[in-house]
Amino acid sequence: MAFIDTSSKTQTTSFNKGNPGYVTLLTVIAALGGLLFGYDTAVINGAEKSLVDFYIIKITDPSFHDYAVSMISQYRVTLVVVLFVVLVVICGQIIKLLNMKRGGIISLILLIILAWWAVGFIGDSIPSDAGGLQDIANSIKGFVIASALIGCIIGGAIAGFISKSIGRKNGLLIAAIAFLISAIGAWHPEWFNFFGTEDAYAFVIYRIIGGIGIGIASMLSPMYIAEIAPAKVRGKLVSFNQFAIVFGMLIIFFVNYFIARQGDEQWLTTVGWRWMFFSGIIPAGLFFILLFFAPETPRYLALKGQNDKALKVLEKISGGDSANKILEEIKSTLHEANSPWLSYGFLVIFIGILLSVFQQFVGINVVLYYASNIFRNMGSGTDVSMLQTIIVGAVNMVFTIVAIVYVDKFGRKPLMIIGSIGMAVSMIALGLTFYFNYLGILSLIFMLAYTAFFAMSWGPVCWVLLSEIFPNSIRGALSIAVAAQWIANWIISFTFPMMNDNATLTNQFHHGFAYWIYGIMGILSAIFVWKLVPETKGKTLEEMEGLWKKKKVIAVNVPEIPGEEVK
Repeated sequence: MAFIDTSSKTQTTSFNKGNPGYVTLLTVIAALGGLLFGYDTAVINGAEKSLVDFYIIKITDPSFHDYAVSMISQYRVTLVVVLFVVLVVICGQIIKLLNMKRGGIISLILLIILAWWAVGFIGDSIPSDAGGLQDIANSIKGFVIASALIGCIIGGAIAGFISKSIGRKNGLLIAAIAFLISAIGAWHPEWFNFFGTEDAYAFVIYRIIGGIGIGIASMLSPMYIAEIAPAKVRGKLVSFNQFAIVFGMLIIFFVNYFIARQGDEQWLTTVGWRWMFFSGIIPAGLFFILLFFAPETPRYLALKGQNDKALKVLEKISGGDSANKILEEIKSTLHEANSPWLSYGFLVIFIGILLSVFQQFVGINVVLYYASNIFRNMGSGTDVSMLQTIIVGAVNMVFTIVAIVYVDKFGRKPLMIIGSIGMAVSMIALGLTFYFNYLGILSLIFMLAYTAFFAMSWGPVCWVLLSEIFPNSIRGALSIAVAAQWIANWIISFTFPMMNDNATLTNQFHHGFAYWIYGIMGILSAIFVWKLVPETKGKTLEEMEGLWKKKKVIAVNVPEIPGEEVK
């Protein structure tokens, strides 16, 4: 799920030796951004039920009518604002993709459609029947639980600009500050509610701030590692960031379980969940402090003309003997490629977007964010459900390591296809256990099998593919795939409560409906990889460029963009 940038070839084979201890220390510091990525996204798993009981369940209680009216009215306004921001991100990507003129027209049309919908949506009356109130409460639940992902979209969209304008290190410092603010604000949103909203939406705002940190770290942590790592071990060190993400998830699952054991259900609903979010100040504070001891990357320093500083950093990293040669190699690659994104046709961008979308539409973050909810639906109590969530996190970590070790041996496509089929079978089977009310150890096995198949395939391997299929001259187009990943993540996390808790669907399918949808997506993802995704194992980036050029000639011609020379 992290952005793995294996394209940075600024340090060549001369950068094979160096100071292993120093490089490892810098890698660990940067990877704390990945750990916080996993920690801050998965913390919601343990707090989900408490947040619902504390903020949302009152919406359906007739004795809290004024509260319900206020919550629903503010939800509609807030959702419109959020969709506007998300749409602006999409429009920005369209403008870049289609080179302003055509992109601007499409963006304007999308904004007009949103404005037309918003007028009716905000003006809708408050439901008076119990069923209508329950449906909108489910919608608000999805919005609150998935709120951090809105920030992820924003953070991912601005990460590239931040990395170029103020540097990789300073960008990570901004991410650390966002994590700290989010942990404190989400701890007691009523104490820090400066927004004039219900406390639930103050909580949402602080989670969005944390999400911005996640979005920035998801790009800059692996970028930092790639730019300070010797070429010989760059792949392994960058992959360590992916390990840090799933390790962060496992840590917060343990933390949530420990906090939940400190009191009863009532204590957890009123107090316990707050400490789950506040616990994030420990890794965030450590990340913030350690970053002051980390240097800026040599590539960024050279890009800004600070060659003396770049040389000093390289001397610490490489041991001094080859620092000057490495600096010259870096300087020789600092030209900024500026080819139009459609230089290689639309297919490469289309594949990149669908890789990102399918990675989320197979339902992984439903498992990671709502696992405790799912286990409670199986009949487990709060403590047992959190303990089972720890098992899910452990399986996720172990099989992520398997993927990192074997991705270069078995190839990308075989792992992705096997993973898709395994996930599809597991999700469909899980849905059937709910449908036939045959819950217990079998359901847990299918859940763990699904997690294992994802972790050994679409988790890390998807990002390896994304980093390899985009030619260097249009590598900026990767940002549209990153944006698509976060948007798809938000859609899945937002809609799961609407499907899982809907009264009609529950009566008909006994909570099995959503899992069948994700199973179908697994089948479609396998077909997509089989038919369209090229194998990148053993191919250089130059060979991939040649592949896309050949496909563009074979495919339907894409009109040249006026005034632009395709390089």
